[in-house]
Amino acid sequence: MSERPVLSRAYHWRLHRILFLYVLGTAAFLLTMLWAEERGLSRHWIGPIFLFSTVMVYAAIGVYSRTSDAEEYFVAGRRIPPFYNGMAAAADWMSAASFISLSGALYLQGFSGTGTQPGGLAYVLGWTGGFCLVGMLIAPYLRAMNLYTVPDFFQARYGGRWPRIIAALAAITCSFTYVVAQIYGVGLIAARLTGVQFEIGIMLGLGGVLLCSFLGGMRAITWTQVAQYVVILLAFMLPVSWLAYKQLGNPWAQLAYSQQLGKIGAMEQQLLSSKAEQSVLEAYRTRAQVLQAKLRDVPNVLAAERQALSEHIRELRTSSGNIGAIMTASRELAAMPKDEVAARELWSRELHEAYERAKPLGGMPLQSQPFAGDPDGSPAERKAYEESRRNFLALMFCLMVGTAGLPHLLTRYFTVPSVSAARTSVAWSLFFIGLLYLGAPALAVLVKFEVMSNLVGTHFDALPNWIAQWSRVDSSLLAVEDINGDGILQFGEIRMGADLIMLATPELGGMPYVLSGLVAAGGLAAALSTADGLLLTISNALVRDLYFQERQRLDTRKRRVSPEQRVILSKFALLLVALSAAFVAARRSSDILPMVSASFSLAGSAFVPAMVLGIFWRGTTRRGAVAGMLLGLAVTVYYMVSHVPGLQGVLPPALRGEALWWGIQPISAGVFGVPAGLLTILLVSWWEQRRAGVRKNS
Repeated sequence: MSERPVLSRAYHWRLHRILFLYVLGTAAFLLTMLWAEERGLSRHWIGPIFLFSTVMVYAAIGVYSRTSDAEEYFVAGRRIPPFYNGMAAAADWMSAASFISLSGALYLQGFSGTGTQPGGLAYVLGWTGGFCLVGMLIAPYLRAMNLYTVPDFFQARYGGRWPRIIAALAAITCSFTYVVAQIYGVGLIAARLTGVQFEIGIMLGLGGVLLCSFLGGMRAITWTQVAQYVVILLAFMLPVSWLAYKQLGNPWAQLAYSQQLGKIGAMEQQLLSSKAEQSVLEAYRTRAQVLQAKLRDVPNVLAAERQALSEHIRELRTSSGNIGAIMTASRELAAMPKDEVAARELWSRELHEAYERAKPLGGMPLQSQPFAGDPDGSPAERKAYEESRRNFLALMFCLMVGTAGLPHLLTRYFTVPSVSAARTSVAWSLFFIGLLYLGAPALAVLVKFEVMSNLVGTHFDALPNWIAQWSRVDSSLLAVEDINGDGILQFGEIRMGADLIMLATPELGGMPYVLSGLVAAGGLAAALSTADGLLLTISNALVRDLYFQERQRLDTRKRRVSPEQRVILSKFALLLVALSAAFVAARRSSDILPMVSASFSLAGSAFVPAMVLGIFWRGTTRRGAVAGMLLGLAVTVYYMVSHVPGLQGVLPPALRGEALWWGIQPISAGVFGVPAGLLTILLVSWWEQRRAGVRKNS
């Protein structure tokens, strides 16, 4: 066991001085960029400058903090002051999901959500409550054991191989799901900043991740995350304060945004009675009917459409010779589904989207509506209300419990000098996270007011350039369509993804483009900071908790593995994991928020019951812990996988999830896995104790 590090007052003052100079330098850089933009600096240069300068700062910290010492690489020497560890934990926590998607979830789903999607308030309450669980139940007790990784706890508490192996594999699974979402966010932001393709943007951002975590491990990651938190805070607070001052004359958005709620409610009522909006809904209903007809006879419809488009191209070539029209038609032909399966999948997805957009306000809940449905309405309305409320509570539960079990977050509290410092560090983490979370609802409300009052009603020819630019980055982020043909943008004709709201706020509010670069740099910092910690967690689980532990067990000569060997192999494992996550992220398989939420259900089911009972109940047995971890994970994974449309055709009929359990969405699968694991641990441990007592008495 390592001795408790002594942190001198001079050490603290040196850190304070460095932080002050860094904040001063960041502010000077922003002012310089604002001055340069006023003097004519092109927007094409502002984005790459922000990307290059921020990544180079993080890389410089990583190079300066490089180390091969195991104590420094894995737990930063256990000498990070609580204040700075709180900043680092907040940056680690403010992932791409929190920074980019949280305000978007509040914008699209409201505070409490729709029938199938819990609202953004569930994320705010769940994640904040999770830190309370970390501070009260877990972090101080783990820190007292002088651990390096979370699987170390399972080996120290329960002994044997299997608790450690299961914990390591679970850490890899939930962390990999989480890191894919972060690298997706990295690619999204880097592509917007530089104008390069999404896949190239992933590789650019990945370089910044590796320079920080590869060289210095936890020591480099910690100080990089402190620097990144400063960028995240500025990137979040400046745009929302600017928007609040523009609309209300008060920069304190968290205190003033409630004034806009009543105005938004009145605007929503006007939209519901608008004839133009009704024509948009009717057009989407008509599209849904056409798609339904297509799906009844997919092979013949696909063949007819392909033949009609081929004949149209031949006519263009023989008659007008219009190269532009020919190229457009050729691209449409190339983009058509290749076979019946692809056509059915595409048209089914478009049918679902058409049905959603045919709902009033594009399926978005009313600002004054607490939950979807109506508790006093028809049976269908009452059912929708109950399911919406259940999903809200289920997601909040999963996020709270999952926060208490995330390995990369718990490892942060191994870096402080003492148990009391771990508690203090959790309190600082909550403070720094609260600064940002209190602004997320304000941003969602202010952006919604901006869209309804200034963007809706604009002629399509007069739409701002940023709409076309974001549409080119990814059509799922932003799409506008004049479906009713009146030439005027209606609210129902705008489709905005949750990942766009925060990133497009400066352009939506008419702010200087430098703030757009700052917001993108903040999103990049959020994604990079979390990706660093996750990659280190995965590489440590692979190398330290699996490879070396099994190697020492099987090696009869008991050759001692040096700490330097562990560090070197951890670095190469980190590189391989990063490249694998980049490959998966490049497939753009999902939005950021659902991917992140899945990792919380996995972490909560795998770790929390066995961890909390192992800390507070001495009667918990190894077999009980193993059985509970396996069953909790199995229930969670099954519920998630069995309701994925693309996998239902692969699974045996007996394992297909035809109906949701009590209407709970798969995103909250942990609400079934956590109780299953907890009950299993209690029953198996009690049974083993009883059997041991019978043997002792006999």
